[in-house]
Formats: sequence, structure tokens, C-alpha cells
Amino acid sequence: MQVLRRYRWKEFRLYIIPILILLLSMTQLLLVDKDPHSSFSTKILPPIQDLLPVLGLIAFLLVTNILLSFSPLRRADQMLLPLVGLMSGIGLLMAIRLGPDVGDPAQGTRQLAWIIIGIVLCMIVVFALRDMRWLRRYYYVWALFGVALVTATLVNTFRVGFHNLNSPTHDQLNLGPLDFQPSELLKICVVIFFAAILAENSDIFAAGNLRIGPLRLPPIRQLIPILMMLGIALLFFLVVRELGLALLIYGIYLCMIYLGSGKLSYVAVGFVLFFLLGFIGYAIFGYVRARFQAVTFNVVDWQNWTAAESNFAENAGLQPVQGIIALSSGGILGAGLGLGHPAFVPVVQSDMVFTALGEELGLAGLFGIFGLYLLIIYRGYRIAIESSDPFSKLLAAGLTSIFAIQTFIVVAGNMKFLPLTGIPLPFLAYGGSSIIANFIIIGILLRISYNNALEREGLAY
Repeated sequence: MQVLRRYRWKEFRLYIIPILILLLSMTQLLLVDKDPHSSFSTKILPPIQDLLPVLGLIAFLLVTNILLSFSPLRRADQMLLPLVGLMSGIGLLMAIRLGPDVGDPAQGTRQLAWIIIGIVLCMIVVFALRDMRWLRRYYYVWALFGVALVTATLVNTFRVGFHNLNSPTHDQLNLGPLDFQPSELLKICVVIFFAAILAENSDIFAAGNLRIGPLRLPPIRQLIPILMMLGIALLFFLVVRELGLALLIYGIYLCMIYLGSGKLSYVAVGFVLFFLLGFIGYAIFGYVRARFQAVTFNVVDWQNWTAAESNFAENAGLQPVQGIIALSSGGILGAGLGLGHPAFVPVVQSDMVFTALGEELGLAGLFGIFGLYLLIIYRGYRIAIESSDPFSKLLAAGLTSIFAIQTFIVVAGNMKFLPLTGIPLPFLAYGGSSIIANFIIIGILLRISYNNALEREGLAY
């Protein structure tokens, strides 16, 4: 009886809703391939082997529930994994659904493999990260690791050709059969570095002893590491020519500097620099101007397009234009899973998966997805608030901010509010690097939540 009372029943009950949603959605997706004129009967229901991808994900999620329940880590947060499990399941369904349309029938299988690897790494992080002070103590090691990732990206950029300033490159390395994006791990290194620096010098940053005109900034010794992170963002923007990565890293920079100091003046100065450098980039790089042209392009008035506008919509602006058309065709309730035509959107499985979700699930489905993101972000910030250790507090808040900033950038780009970027939508977009990095973040958050629970109970960890 004591074992049953200590079981993570709340987490288990929360898994019921994702399990039902995933099973029903997978069944619907498989029924789409049946004869639409045949009457419904149990004979047309898919066999159990067709449900194996979703059943495999459900099995691994339940295994984590059992593993955490019968370990000392049962006090860790019980809402994060069900939320992340549902989001990853939706991403798996979309990979299975879009794979054949984009000429990759095995896409769903690979996505499931990446999710399983991510869950395993999440558990390794939870169990292995016994002392958060270990991360704080060796923050320069994490900074050097981040620099190594940037260096690898730069080498790849020069290899594929740096001379063309009018086209973006991608922070993608080919490791045998695998494609690896260094930026997915770089963002974690940046947050660890910032959290350690700001936790150690929070009073100095809050005071702002260095005066430059009306501004009060931290001393040079504390300011240099922060400016170094800003330099990494500019490096991505100017050399790697990845607008999305620059926006993400710079967003993390502004968020962490505010969380660590509580001073809006630092954020204001950061925004001024951002717009100044953005204007310079707009003037220098043709690909930046093309992406801003897509933001201002009038898709609604398609009947009155000029020849130049038609050419833009069919070439340089094809991806955002088709994405907007897909979103608008979804309406309130969507076409239904498997019943839309998302493959008209280029790279829909990764860069534009949000438009596929909008077309097939509609506005109602997108609101549900936004709600799931908000709940994940809420739980992450709550873990940060409950932490008494300054480093753990900043680390949890910074890692949670990654989800918020990255989701905002991707969704705004897909909806044509911001220039389109190539960074993936957390948990939903196809890709192994993103899945693994996101589950590592969840593992760190779970460990911090467990440490918080021990502190509340007056136990040492």
C-alpha cells in the first residue's frame, strides 16, 4: 500500500488524455486511406500493427512514469511529461501524415526513433544531474563547448560557400547518415553560461556602477562575457546568415539579462542595438530584404497581382505565400487530419509544420496547441519561481524562455508577421536535433523541480 501511495498517480491520470487523443488521431489518419464511399464498420478499422508508432510512444511514456514512480525522483514535476508527450505525439502524427506527401515514407519511423532517444536522454539527465552546482561551477566549459559548436558551423559555412551574401546558409552538419544542428545544443549552453554569470553577479548587474551618459551598465569585467554572447548572435547573422538563429540567441540574451538584473534599461538598450543592426543587415543582405518583402506581400489581393508579384509568389515568396493559403483554407475547424493538402507548402514537415496543423486542425486546433505551449511555459516558470537557488532559478527560467521565444519566432514567421526563419517549432517539427535538445531541457527542469520538492520538505540533495 505504501508503494501505491507513492506512485505518481497524477502524472498517470494526465497521460490518459494524450493516449486517447493519439490513438483516435492515428485511427482517423489511417481511415483516410480507406474507400470514402464505404460504410463504416469494424472491418475497416486499422489493424494493430498500423498503430505501432503511436503505441510505441505511449509505451515509452508509461515506462518513464513507472521509472520515476519507483525511484527517489518521484517528487519531480508531474505535469511536464504528459504535456510534452502529447506535443511529441502530435509531431509524430504529422511526420507520419506528411512523410508520403514529401516523398519520405520512413519519416514517421525516424521521428519516433528521435523521440525515444530524446526520452532516454531526458531520463539520463534527470538521474545523472545530481548537483546543479556542477553546471554552475564549470560554466566556462559549457561556453567553450558552445564556441566549438559555433566554430563547426562556421567551418561548414565556409565549406559550402561564403561568397554569396544574398542567400542564407543553414547551421547543419552532416555526420554520416545523420544531420545535426549545432544551434539546438548551443542555446542550452548559452542559458547555462548566462545563468551562472548572472547568479554570481546579480547585485552588480542590478546596481549598474558603470556610467555611460544616462545609462548605468555593469562593470567591464562582468559586461564582457555578456557582450561575447551578443557577438555570437551577430556572428550567426553576418557570417552564417541565419536570421532565425540570430533572433533566437538575441532573444535569450535579452530575456536572461532582464531576469538576472531586473532592469528594463538593459533590455531597452538591447532593442535599440537590435533595430540598428537589423537595419544594417537589411541594407547589406539581399536575402533579408527578400524575407521582409514576403512579410509585406499582399496575398489576399491575388486577382490583381502584377507580373512581378506573380513571379515573386511562385519563386522567392512561394513558401510563405503557400503557408498563408494553407492556414486560411483550414478555417475554424480545419479540413481534418489527413484530408488537407499541406504538401503544396515547401519544407512543410519542418519549417512550416504550423501551417499544416492550421490547415488540417483549423483555428480551434491551433488554439489547443497554443494552450499546450502555454502550460509547458507556465510549469517551467513555476519551477523557476519555487527554486531558492539563484542559479537554478535563472537556469529554469532561461530554459523555459527558449520554448517561448522559439515558438513565437516560428509561429510569427509562418503567419507572415515576421520574416520566415528556418528554426524548428519545439516538439512538433520534424528533426532529431531539435527533439533531443528539447528533451534535455525537460530533463533539467524535472531535476530542478525535484530539488525544489526536497527543499520544501527540508531534505538535502
